[in-house]
Amino acid sequence: MEKFFKLKEHGTNVKTEVIAGITTFLTMAYILAVNPNILGSVMDRSGVFVATAIASALATFIMAFFANYPIALSAGLGLNAYFAYTVCLGELQGEENPFTIALTAVLVEGLIFIILSIFKAREQMINGIPQNLKNGISAGIGLFVAYIGLQGASIITFTAGDSGVSIGLGSFAKPEVALALIGFLLIIVLVNYNVKGAVLIGILSTWILGIVAEMTGWYKVDIDAGVYSLLPNFSQGLQLGGIANTAFKFNFGWVATHFVQFVAIVFSFLYVDLFDTVGTVVGVADKAGLLDKDGKLPRVGKVLMADAVGTVAGACLGTSTVTSFVESSAGVAAGGRTGLTAFTTGCMFLISILLSPIFLAIPGFATAPALLYVGMLMVSSAKKITFDGDIADTVGAYMAMLMMPLSYSIATGIMFAILAWVIIKTFEGKSKDVSPIMWVVFVLFCLRIVTLITNFQ
Repeated sequence: MEKFFKLKEHGTNVKTEVIAGITTFLTMAYILAVNPNILGSVMDRSGVFVATAIASALATFIMAFFANYPIALSAGLGLNAYFAYTVCLGELQGEENPFTIALTAVLVEGLIFIILSIFKAREQMINGIPQNLKNGISAGIGLFVAYIGLQGASIITFTAGDSGVSIGLGSFAKPEVALALIGFLLIIVLVNYNVKGAVLIGILSTWILGIVAEMTGWYKVDIDAGVYSLLPNFSQGLQLGGIANTAFKFNFGWVATHFVQFVAIVFSFLYVDLFDTVGTVVGVADKAGLLDKDGKLPRVGKVLMADAVGTVAGACLGTSTVTSFVESSAGVAAGGRTGLTAFTTGCMFLISILLSPIFLAIPGFATAPALLYVGMLMVSSAKKITFDGDIADTVGAYMAMLMMPLSYSIATGIMFAILAWVIIKTFEGKSKDVSPIMWVVFVLFCLRIVTLITNFQ
């Protein structure tokens, strides 16, 4: 342990690293409940759970042994929402088994990132994207994730009528609404008092209150209406067979006949993952004191490679893009400094498979508080946006924040942000400020608009 992870060199020991790894797991274990609830709308829930646990463990082990950093990985929030709601239930609505197409896009994204990591081009891509757009996209994803949480708990409702779809406030008489709001407030209070695992505690507490509501008759089970019992079902064992419905389910045939649309989907995954990973890694490394005097992270190529390989593994197993988690900062705060922390977290993910009946019984309204809280953290990027500088930067960030939640699509928000930024820069006579990578993406999104026009005709 000492020789491999260089514990003394980093001023730590085995006990500290193990405790830090468990702390990290407790703060991000909510993803094992959230991801099956989000992707379960288009895939097998039990399969998604197993895929998420194994892919998280594999990616985190790679981070531990290859990069030796205390950073854990799992299916990214925002990326899973884009996978389920924007791609499968939106752009691919009507296609048979749309999740197979989305998994193919995730696989291709991971392979592209592996290539970019080998040639050290991934860091260079970051430099070509305006900082305002990065912050606006991050904040927009936060609003989108929070919006999904509000909808999943019926706090916000959609009613279809003759005049169209109306949006309103849900009934506080419904247990889903009341308990989700209580869970969110509980998380906030726990975070205020620096309680480890606040998000997971909030989810479990909301779920337990839901069970009480079911036992007292307030929460009524109605399977025909999609309202299931909140009690875990241990009679069917660990429910691991579902992974057969998610693993290696790719659809390259569709890609061959819808290439431009597929490229647009892949690039949206690429952009979101690019921002999420680099921002998270730098933030966690800074908190751990791992950045050098120039503010750069040593072995960053290995960090990004772990993320890329994890994404490929996740696609093969049947889950959305795997990325570094900002919750790793909790383990760093507990003293974690090396890959032993990440190794411990990975082991915890494998152990969690034994608790699959519990995680699969947690309902959407119990995970909604986590989505609201994580959304709030991501929206904080808005304070970094410069509104009194170049108007192109301001409009680009604004369009990302505006269009993501209102269009119910992360990809659409990114598209409007980049198109607006490049067009305004051109009219300002500052086209030389547009990097080659931004021109390439601009052209791809223009092609995407052409395909949208063609589909509507």
